[in-house]
Amino acid sequence: MTRLPAGGRKGRIPTWPLIDDVRKAAQLDVTEGVVARLLAELGDPELYGAARASKERKLAAAELEVAVLTRQIAAQRGLETTLWREVWRTPQAFAWERLSWNREIAQYVRWKVLAELGDMDASKEARQLSDRLGLTPLALLRLRWDVVPDEELAERQRPQPVAPPAPAAQQPADPRSILHAV
Repeated sequence: MTRLPAGGRKGRIPTWPLIDDVRKAAQLDVTEGVVARLLAELGDPELYGAARASKERKLAAAELEVAVLTRQIAAQRGLETTLWREVWRTPQAFAWERLSWNREIAQYVRWKVLAELGDMDASKEARQLSDRLGLTPLALLRLRWDVVPDEELAERQRPQPVAPPAPAAQQPADPRSILHAV
């Protein structure tokens, strides 16, 4: 069994290795383009009636989507930063650091945050990754990781004094002499 300190991993938190969520950033860029196009079309003085009302409804929907995406990106970034710090203070992080699993942990953090923001597919991925990364009791057992109190771990790592060997017992000349009939 690999013993992990119950107090968690100490030391500097690794740098976040992933870029921002590209899909959300692209959605935001496209939607901002739609808003700009609709604003230009609404500037046409010859646009009136039902056509103008339709464009205004589309503009309102696009502006709402820009606001939602902007908040989602900011919330995701903040949650990822917070969760990243939290997971690197767990006992499991002690083993992850030795295995250089930074990107795998970052992927878990990304999926977990997306799950918390309501993405059901992301919750399935986060659950599977948490199981592989030792974040559940069964996963700890499967990985043969044991969380032990810090004092016990320090005691096990401290070199134990070596006792002098016991004096050898006098060996009888004939080994059969120690046999007794029962």
